[in-house]
Amino acid sequence: MKILLINSVCGTGSTGRLCADLADALTKKGHTVCVAYGRGNAPAGRAWSSYKIESEFGVRLHGIYARIFDASGFGSRWATRKFIRWICNFDPDVIHLHNLHGYYLNIEILFDYLRASGKRIIWTLHDCWPFTGHCCYFDYIACEKWKEQCDRCLQLRDYPASLFRDASRSNYKRKKRIFGEVENLSIVTPSKWLAGLVQQSFLSTYPIRILPNWIDTSEFRYIPSNIRDRLQITSKYMILGVASVWDRRKGLNIFLLLNKLLNIDLQIVLVGVTRSQKHSLPSNVIGIERTSNKRELAELYSAADIFVNPTFEDNYPSTNLEAIACGTPVVSFASGGSGESADLYGISTPTGNVDLMAAAIKGLTNGTIKLKLPDVKEMNRVALLNYIRLEESGEKEI
Repeated sequence: MKILLINSVCGTGSTGRLCADLADALTKKGHTVCVAYGRGNAPAGRAWSSYKIESEFGVRLHGIYARIFDASGFGSRWATRKFIRWICNFDPDVIHLHNLHGYYLNIEILFDYLRASGKRIIWTLHDCWPFTGHCCYFDYIACEKWKEQCDRCLQLRDYPASLFRDASRSNYKRKKRIFGEVENLSIVTPSKWLAGLVQQSFLSTYPIRILPNWIDTSEFRYIPSNIRDRLQITSKYMILGVASVWDRRKGLNIFLLLNKLLNIDLQIVLVGVTRSQKHSLPSNVIGIERTSNKRELAELYSAADIFVNPTFEDNYPSTNLEAIACGTPVVSFASGGSGESADLYGISTPTGNVDLMAAAIKGLTNGTIKLKLPDVKEMNRVALLNYIRLEESGEKEI
């Protein structure tokens, strides 16, 4: 069987690693696999092939176009037409879509092809962008326009940012038309939360399956190190936070509030801060700039006593799973799908309630709350196996 995966990135970031892992597993099963992607580079030395859809210059042009006209997903026309010709030559049996935003693909041209192709199509949603007129998430501002008709978007400056025009109303109508009535399409979501939103959106006509994400336990596992010595926190409980971007959605301000509520025997360490954020942190909070070194991340997860994720919006964050795989319990807000993964080995607290989050952290550090670590390798095996079965069988039932 020939299988084509399409995503904004390949081998990097949470969605890119998921695609690469799935391509590895499908190739081992004897399938011919290609990962088509839009940005960066694909990992070398894999048994499957890759195809880069857009050039870096084309990505920048698409990004400029989106920022001026609020048109993310509507640029890259020439690159997408060229990609469609390549798909026709590759002639896959299954086309598995992932993140289509990222300034590399024209959704209108792609779905015109998909609608006429007769191919079996799987679409794994990693956020809410496919069924909104602009944004990827809307919980933070409690917006419900996406259920009927987006307009006058309150998050124009958020990714995918628009600096001038608000096209959320027309974008919503275009997406509803573009993504509608595609034969043989089924939708996958990693979380029950996102599945529930899809069922209230214009994508509700498609069959939906909930298949949790997984992480590579050969890389994310307990790894002893001298990180605590280097950070000079040998006698304190280490509270860790990790994000690729620390913005309002990820809850940086919550850590600053926790820092005031928790006692001096606890040390907060934040990974992924910018240089300016690092300099603005309180003197007793340790900031580490972003790292893509997986071993270093695994060592940090392993060194921590608790991983805290105060996100206000998220689907099924891989950081929670990475921490659990390293044997570290998670305390998270119950926002989006973050609470679902945190509850595997940890505690989810009401979104925005800093006092209850602080109480959960204290309960874990003083031993009044006991947890049992799940079999992470078995969880990963089952999650990956379910994805392979979906690729191979074409089952559509939720």
